[in-house]
Amino acid sequence: MTVHAPTLAPSAHVDTFCRDNLPPPETWPVLDLGDLGYPERLNCAVALLDATIDRLGADRPCLRTPGGGTWSYGELRDRADRIAAVLVDELGLVPGNRVLLRGFNEPWLVACWFAVLRAGGVVVTTMPALRAGELATIGEMCRPALALCDARLTEDLERAAVPGMVVAPFGGDGPGDLTARAAARRDAPPAPADTAADDVALLAFTSGTTGKPKATMHFHRDVLAIADTFGAHVLRPEPEDVFTGTPPLAFTYGLGGLVVFPLRVGASVLLLERATPDQLADAIADHGVTVLFTAPTAYKAVVAGGKADRLAGLRRAVSAGENLPAATWHAVHDATGLRVIDGIGATEMLHIFVSAADDDIRPGCTGRAVPGYTAAVLDDDGEPVPDGTEGHLAVRGPTGCRYLFGDRQESYVRHGWNHTGDTYVRDTDGYFTYRARTDDMIVSAGYNIAGPEVEQALLQHPAVVECAVVGAPDPDRGTIVKAFVVLDPEHTGEVPPEELQAHCKRVIAPYKCPRAVEFRTELPRTATGKLQRFRLR
Repeated sequence: MTVHAPTLAPSAHVDTFCRDNLPPPETWPVLDLGDLGYPERLNCAVALLDATIDRLGADRPCLRTPGGGTWSYGELRDRADRIAAVLVDELGLVPGNRVLLRGFNEPWLVACWFAVLRAGGVVVTTMPALRAGELATIGEMCRPALALCDARLTEDLERAAVPGMVVAPFGGDGPGDLTARAAARRDAPPAPADTAADDVALLAFTSGTTGKPKATMHFHRDVLAIADTFGAHVLRPEPEDVFTGTPPLAFTYGLGGLVVFPLRVGASVLLLERATPDQLADAIADHGVTVLFTAPTAYKAVVAGGKADRLAGLRRAVSAGENLPAATWHAVHDATGLRVIDGIGATEMLHIFVSAADDDIRPGCTGRAVPGYTAAVLDDDGEPVPDGTEGHLAVRGPTGCRYLFGDRQESYVRHGWNHTGDTYVRDTDGYFTYRARTDDMIVSAGYNIAGPEVEQALLQHPAVVECAVVGAPDPDRGTIVKAFVVLDPEHTGEVPPEELQAHCKRVIAPYKCPRAVEFRTELPRTATGKLQRFRLR
């Protein structure tokens, strides 16, 4: 089914904030649901948990931890239902309320994710590395009623002081802790909310190229669609697989790879709160991991660190978040025999839409359009360019961009296509090869970083007069954040780079901060005063 002008089913949301703030229908991309055939009423949390339990049983292992603990599918559902009861009966959640989640990759965060959706809420999962100012911006945009926060991470969230948001810590030892309140529940669990397939389930934030984040809105059916396209046709997971990976669950790459894909088929997942490449390799070997999701830099570091043998048990290895160079692919393959699955996705699209696996892989190429999606290379007027010619990567399928408030919707969706902001070339066989970003986004070690946001942080230092931030080549990370800084003449020679880096880490998440700082007496500008970042690149 191809949808041009969306007609939405009756919503289960009492709080209609999300429906009210969808972008205008005429600005949506063309949506092609193909033969996915989802019913009008659908709760993705029920489809991922209850349907899997009905098919395979409640005792199957589901969530694993490095310490050896394991939650079964039944235990995850029970704990999610208990948390949902607390949210509704004790904290006043009504369907449609936004609930901010803040935590590391561990079982209670997953239980909270399911609880919010089962109660009809809208999940807003945030990075544990975010600082108070960044959390305040997210809160201002999505207006959450509640925040469920790992007890170790409450300080920045409390400093954010989001108006009207009640913070409920979990995983601590206080009597008011959410986990203790959930364990104390003795009544029957509430019935899951009867949400529409096109009710908003997730608000996922992406770094905006202007420095201000954008919230992307994803429906309940979208969560299943990524499992039934990339998951089913490219990844092809099996019930006995054990998944693990490094992306936070706040990244849609991590959400798909560490929650949606394994639970859709009844597999289990090893959740790692933090892992260096060496620790990741050891965890893979020690816990019998068969499916890995991480970034190219991690694969490269594992091989360089002499840990390639620890990957011997992997059946599937997925790389996304940044371009996978052919040299890195071959280095991993030569050391391990693994054929790494490359892919490009976007927060706006929820997950990967161009990829290839097994004998279809061509190292150095991202791949072909994932079944269910259509991809093209277009010119500035939205017309296809000849194969072999560079142009804008555009894609459409069962998922698509919907920015909260329609924020800059027209810049991402043009002529019915989702424009990813990447320059690509397609060959005559339909393979897509990455060339460059077409905007000011910096992609480093799998993270999307907006240069203007880093510039705003640097300019808060009293000695900085002006600055420009760009992506610079790096042999280990592919690209790093580099800052060109002009100091006040009174401070020239007095401010070391380390001071500016430490200042940034107090203002924004550390992964966004510049790894290199170069001082200049002036920055290149046009005759009208516009900064010329391309010259610095």
